[in-house]
Amino acid sequence: MKVLSVGELHSAEKRLKRLIPESLTVYGFLYGINRNKPSTLEVVVDAWPDFKVIICRPDSRKKGALDHRKRVTVYSTDAQILRRVLAEENAIDWSIRSFLGGFNTRHAPILKQVASARGIGVRWFTNAHLMYLPDCSLLPSSEVDSETESRISPLNISHVELVNKTWKFGGDENGYRTIENLISNFPSCCITDGQGRPVSWILVYDYCAMGMLHTLPEHRGKGYAKVLICSMAKKLQALGYPVYCFVEEENAVSHRLFTKLGFIEDPSYRATWFEFNF
Repeated sequence: MKVLSVGELHSAEKRLKRLIPESLTVYGFLYGINRNKPSTLEVVVDAWPDFKVIICRPDSRKKGALDHRKRVTVYSTDAQILRRVLAEENAIDWSIRSFLGGFNTRHAPILKQVASARGIGVRWFTNAHLMYLPDCSLLPSSEVDSETESRISPLNISHVELVNKTWKFGGDENGYRTIENLISNFPSCCITDGQGRPVSWILVYDYCAMGMLHTLPEHRGKGYAKVLICSMAKKLQALGYPVYCFVEEENAVSHRLFTKLGFIEDPSYRATWFEFNF
């Protein structure tokens, strides 16, 4: 496996952009890394420049890379090469507990077979629709009133604890650090109440997908989620970010909302999340 240099990372990003939407998770990580966003990952490929497998994995040389949940992301255009890379090469450190996210479900049997051959347990978390917006002109006309619009702002560090309490994978110190990093380094958007306290919000993960969309129960039914998605999508496109998100298969409400707002998907593609060596 070859570790990509700074210049090669930029070249890989350009190639992955042509392979959107399936490449979006790895593309999103590279997009952030290439714009000097904090990262504990390194990027490796099976060959250069004509790679068929590209992997984002923890870089033990970087501070904090092995302090919390280790994340791995893989994109491949060739199942046979992917199998060889995972089985024969030092592509992934199978000895540590890791979380594999945004993985193409078509390749899930390969991962399970390779892990089983190594005697490593694999635990499935969820499957999700990958929904993306090619052009913000697809968004419906804004219906937000001026009073609500005046209460839209980015999140700040004082809001980390609130977001952490409501995040599905948060609630602990790792969640706090993750959210603190995202609010500090990536776009975010919230709607506040009369006292300036966030009542609805959306963040951007370090792989550039929108996420953590949440509205406090007592403020639901006011259309805040739609307002935030539209506002964030426009902001991301203006900044050059990809505009996409993952919606869990069982979340029919969110899937309908993003579809209504013009987000599209490849119906044959699903992303999946696994934990291995747990």
